[in-house]
Amino acid sequence: MLQISNTVTIDEWEVELSAIRSQGAGGQNVNKVATAIHLRFDINRSKLPDFYKQRLLAYRDSRITKDGVVVIKAQSHRTQELNREEALKRLKELILAATKVEKKRRPTKPTRSAQRKRVDKKVQRGRTKQLRKIPKL
Repeated sequence: MLQISNTVTIDEWEVELSAIRSQGAGGQNVNKVATAIHLRFDINRSKLPDFYKQRLLAYRDSRITKDGVVVIKAQSHRTQELNREEALKRLKELILAATKVEKKRRPTKPTRSAQRKRVDKKVQRGRTKQLRKIPKL
C-alpha cells in the first residue's frame, strides 16, 4: 500500500510492477539479472478520488500516456528492491505534484514612494552620464 496523503492511499493491486533488464553498460551481471522496474498505474481504473484523477489526467507530463496510464521506469540502483522503492516514490511525487493547488496571484501596484524612487534613480543616472560627456566647444 502506497500512502499519498492522510486520507488517500493506493493499493498494491492498482500498481503493476514488472522487472526488466537495465539499459546501458554493465558487467557480466547485466545479461542475467533483471534489476530495473517498470511501473504502470492506470489512473481511470484506480480508486483515487475524482479530484486526483481529474488533476492527473489534465497534468502535462511525458510519463502519462493519452490513455491515462502512468509509466515509470526505475533503473538507477543495482538491486530490484531499491528500484521498486524508487519507482513508487516517483509515482507518489508525480501525484502530489499534479494535485498541488497553486495560490492565485493577485496583481499589485508599486507604491507611490517606490515609483518616485525609481524615477529619481533614473534622473540621477542620467545626470551621471551627462557629466561623462565631452563638453562642446
